[in-house]
Amino acid sequence: MERTLTGRRVLITQATEFMGPVLCDVFAQQGAEVVASAEALLAPSAPERVVSDAGRIDVLVANLALKAPSTPAVDVTEAEWRQVFAALVDPLPRLLAAALPGMIARRQGKVLVIGSASGLRGMKRASSYSAARGAQLAYVQAVGVEMAPHNVQVNAIAQNFVDNPTYFPAEVQENPRFQERLAREVPLGRLVSAREDALFAAYLCSNAADCFVGQVFPVCGGWIAR
Repeated sequence: MERTLTGRRVLITQATEFMGPVLCDVFAQQGAEVVASAEALLAPSAPERVVSDAGRIDVLVANLALKAPSTPAVDVTEAEWRQVFAALVDPLPRLLAAALPGMIARRQGKVLVIGSASGLRGMKRASSYSAARGAQLAYVQAVGVEMAPHNVQVNAIAQNFVDNPTYFPAEVQENPRFQERLAREVPLGRLVSAREDALFAAYLCSNAADCFVGQVFPVCGGWIAR
């Protein structure tokens, strides 16, 4: 796969967090003109401003990250619930409301949400985070089928056990207990590399993936199959 995004202008949000840095590198290597935004998207007006400042975009990569709380379900507070949804869910419709009209008018465009497989498989002490990530995926499925007649493809990667500094920093990876968990829970037996994940993201944003609409693609080394 070489230079599959030549001529595409790609906006990547929260570009310094989660999968942002490797996405920027790989998409640029694939020929894209990358617009990397590090701006926080918590303010209701921020997503529209980020899209407007980017100018014309052919691809929107919604890379949204928040350190997952580890709270028993009965102890999740109203504040935690609101904080998680404000970071992971609320920016999505605002980003798409700003980006989709131009794509619809040109009858071409792609949106890729970098989500989590925690929305596909239950995890202890992760109810607020899993609920928010699940909402992302449901939103993608609904908007994806709505945008398909306009030749705009909206899809998501649902990932876990992918090497990234937000959820799997070096100190976590070096912990023997984590290594035991990796061997026990992930059939692949290792983390998916950041580059493997980013190359798949680039593929989904290329012309070769025009047939996918409203799809959620697990990238988790087989974790959800266990």
